[in-house]
This record gives sequence, structure tokens and C-alpha cells, in this order.
Amino acid sequence: MISSFFSKAKPIHFAVISVILLLAFTLAKVFMANISGNFVAILKQLLLFGVVLLSVFVFDFVTSKNNLTKKNSYRILFFTLFMIMIPQTFLNSSILIANLFVLLALRRIISLRSQKEMKKKLFDAAFWISLATLLFFWSSLFYVLIFAALFLFRITDIKNWIIPLIGVLTVAVIVASVLIATGYDISNYVASIDYTISLDFTNLNSGQIIIASTIILSYFVWSLFYYVRNIKNKAKSLKPSYFLILIATLLAAIIIIISPIKTGAEFIFLFAPLSIVLTNYIEVSSEKWFKEVLIWILIITPFVSLVL
Repeated sequence: MISSFFSKAKPIHFAVISVILLLAFTLAKVFMANISGNFVAILKQLLLFGVVLLSVFVFDFVTSKNNLTKKNSYRILFFTLFMIMIPQTFLNSSILIANLFVLLALRRIISLRSQKEMKKKLFDAAFWISLATLLFFWSSLFYVLIFAALFLFRITDIKNWIIPLIGVLTVAVIVASVLIATGYDISNYVASIDYTISLDFTNLNSGQIIIASTIILSYFVWSLFYYVRNIKNKAKSLKPSYFLILIATLLAAIIIIISPIKTGAEFIFLFAPLSIVLTNYIEVSSEKWFKEVLIWILIITPFVSLVL
């Protein structure tokens, strides 16, 4: 049974997940993208697959280090299955890398719980989100997480509230310096940033995306209701972290809604926080058959989508 296999955190799970991701990534590139067979193109795809794997490892580290789930591999299983359900996430390299940067920022933000090296963590978080924003503008919404963390962890020193701004300015100065050094006009660069909002979902009107997004939305609503209701049962020291995951989930949902060019790739920002929310739900489910059904639906969905 799959639920039993992933109920404990074991090294073999990473091997299984890596093989599944490699297969899904390769199929997505072969059937959904026009990739040339030259050495440079293949090397680029290998590097992008490295970004995918690193995202899984960073996500697992964040959840285990901060006790956001129990010691199992459901979280990385869900994270992987969500990506496979919407393989468009593999096709947009900018959003793929931006999501990795957001995960690295999330790692630093949640670790503020220890109240150690706060200035360094705040700077790092703002720095990573700023890099993500360069790749995909609406990643900037995750700046909200930094200030939410300052509030939830009761960090009142005004100096700490200014540190994130320094992180943002650092990236801005680096970018401006590079543009000047390369002779690129800064005004043209600013004008090229797509900060528009679109509520046109026409591009998502395909059977594959509709089926996948419907199931993801169903899991989102179902598990989020349980997650919110049970935050009060968590240890007092952990509650702020759980609230931050809730905020990250809602921010990711907003990004999906307002993203100017909707291809399906923007869903990737939702996968990490939603995997944590869903894992918290499945951990306490006493019905083994129900766990199996939940997981098998996620596994079967990509195949059903291909047939339709």
C-alpha cells in the first residue's frame, strides 16, 4: 500500500521520487516542448531538472526542520504528484527557479522562530524573494510573509523591520550595476517588467488543466478547512509557523488568480504549502482505505488527463 510505504521518512523515498520526477520531466519536455538535441540544450534541461530536485530537497528540509509535519514522506510525495498533474510547471524555467528561491526564503522566514541570527535571516529572505521577483514579478507577494513572520514571532525591534528593505535594495543595486556595466538601458528594463493583472483564464481551458486544477482545488478546500480548525491544537511555539504556511497558501492562490499570463506553471507556488496542509490532514486520518484513495486519485489523474 502506497500510504504505508510513505508513512515513514526513508532515504529510498527520495530515490523513488527522483526517478518519478525524471520520468515526468523528460516526458513533459519531449511531448510538450520543442527541445533541440544539441549539447547546450540538453545541459540546460539537466540543470533545470536539478532545480526541480533541489526544490524537493529544500521543501523537505523546511518541513522536517520546523516540525510542520510528522516524520513521513507524504509531503514530498504530494509535492511531486502535484507537479506531475500539471506538467506545465516543468516548462517555464523562470517560474521554476523563482519557486526555488521562494522556498529558500521560506526556509529562512520560518526559522525566525528560534529568535537567533534574525538580521541575517531577514536579509536572506528578502534577498531570495527579490531574486524570485526578477524572474516572475508576482513572486513579490511573498514579501508579505516576511512581515507576517515579524508580527507572528513578536519581533518588535524596529531595526529588524528595516533589514528586509536592505535586502531588496541590495538586489536592486546589483541589478542596476549589471545593467550599467553591460550598457543596457535601465528604463527599458523597468518597462519590460510584466506587473499587470489578468483575470482571463482562457489559456487554462484545456481538459488536462481543468481536471488537474479541479482536483487540486478540491483537496485545497477540504484539507485547508481541517488545517485552520486544528491550528489551535498545535504547540504554542509552533502556531506562528503554521499560520505562515496558511498565509503562503493564500498568497500562492492569489498569484494563480492574478497572474498576467496563465499557462499552468504558476500553480507551482501553491504546491509546497498545499502539500504541508494536505499532509497534516492525512496524518490524522484513521481510515487507511481513505488515505489510499486520496493518493491514488493524485496518481491516476495525469493518466486520465492524457486519455481525454
